[in-house]
Amino acid sequence: MEAEVDKLELMFQKPDSDLDYIQYRLEYELKTNHPDSADLELSPVTEEEKTVIEQLKSHITDLGRNGLAKGN
Repeated sequence: MEAEVDKLELMFQKPDSDLDYIQYRLEYELKTNHPDSADLELSPVTEEEKTVIEQLKSHITDLGRNGLAKGN
Protein backbone atom coordinates (compact mmCIF):
# COMPACT_ATOMS: atom_id res chain seq x y z
CA MET A 1 0.00 0.00 0.00
CA GLU A 2 2.84 2.41 0.84
CA ALA A 3 4.36 1.93 -2.62
CA GLU A 4 1.02 2.78 -4.25
CA VAL A 5 0.73 5.94 -2.17
CA ASP A 6 4.26 6.95 -3.13
CA LYS A 7 3.41 6.43 -6.81
CA LEU A 8 0.32 8.63 -6.47
CA GLU A 9 2.34 11.37 -4.80
CA LEU A 10 4.94 11.22 -7.54
CA MET A 11 2.20 11.54 -10.14
CA PHE A 12 1.41 14.98 -8.71
CA GLN A 13 4.85 16.13 -7.59
CA LYS A 14 6.83 15.40 -10.74
CA PRO A 15 4.59 17.37 -13.14
CA ASP A 16 4.64 20.33 -10.76
CA SER A 17 8.43 20.20 -10.58
CA ASP A 18 8.65 19.79 -14.36
CA LEU A 19 6.48 22.86 -14.90
CA ASP A 20 8.63 24.91 -12.53
CA TYR A 21 11.74 23.86 -14.45
CA ILE A 22 10.14 24.63 -17.82
CA GLN A 23 9.13 28.07 -16.59
CA TYR A 24 12.68 28.72 -15.36
CA ARG A 25 14.19 27.57 -18.67
CA LEU A 26 11.79 29.68 -20.73
CA GLU A 27 12.50 32.78 -18.69
CA TYR A 28 16.24 32.14 -18.95
CA GLU A 29 16.06 31.59 -22.72
CA LEU A 30 14.03 34.76 -23.19
CA LYS A 31 16.46 36.83 -21.15
CA THR A 32 19.50 35.31 -22.86
CA ASN A 33 18.35 35.21 -26.48
CA HIS A 34 15.96 38.16 -26.51
CA PRO A 35 17.29 40.74 -24.06
CA ASP A 36 15.13 43.46 -25.64
CA SER A 37 11.99 41.57 -24.57
CA ALA A 38 13.26 40.55 -21.13
CA ASP A 39 10.93 43.04 -19.46
CA LEU A 40 7.85 41.56 -21.11
CA GLU A 41 5.56 39.43 -19.01
CA LEU A 42 4.23 36.04 -20.08
CA SER A 43 0.55 35.94 -20.92
CA PRO A 44 -1.73 35.45 -17.93
CA VAL A 45 -3.17 32.07 -17.09
CA THR A 46 -6.31 31.30 -19.10
CA GLU A 47 -9.61 30.38 -17.49
CA GLU A 48 -9.18 26.79 -18.68
CA GLU A 49 -5.75 26.61 -17.05
CA LYS A 50 -7.16 28.08 -13.84
CA THR A 51 -9.85 25.39 -13.82
CA VAL A 52 -7.26 22.64 -14.25
CA ILE A 53 -5.13 24.11 -11.44
CA GLU A 54 -8.13 24.18 -9.10
CA GLN A 55 -9.05 20.59 -10.00
CA LEU A 56 -5.49 19.42 -9.29
CA LYS A 57 -5.44 21.24 -5.96
CA SER A 58 -8.78 19.65 -5.09
CA HIS A 59 -7.49 16.17 -5.91
CA ILE A 60 -4.37 16.71 -3.82
CA THR A 61 -6.50 17.95 -0.91
CA ASP A 62 -8.78 14.92 -1.25
CA LEU A 63 -5.77 12.58 -1.19
CA GLY A 64 -4.54 14.17 2.03
CA ARG A 65 -7.99 14.11 3.59
CA ASN A 66 -8.39 10.41 2.78
CA GLY A 67 -5.13 9.54 4.50
CA LEU A 68 -3.19 8.93 1.31
CA ALA A 69 -0.64 11.63 2.00
CA LYS A 70 2.90 10.43 2.66
CA GLY A 71 3.58 9.43 6.22
CA ASN A 72 0.02 8.35 6.99
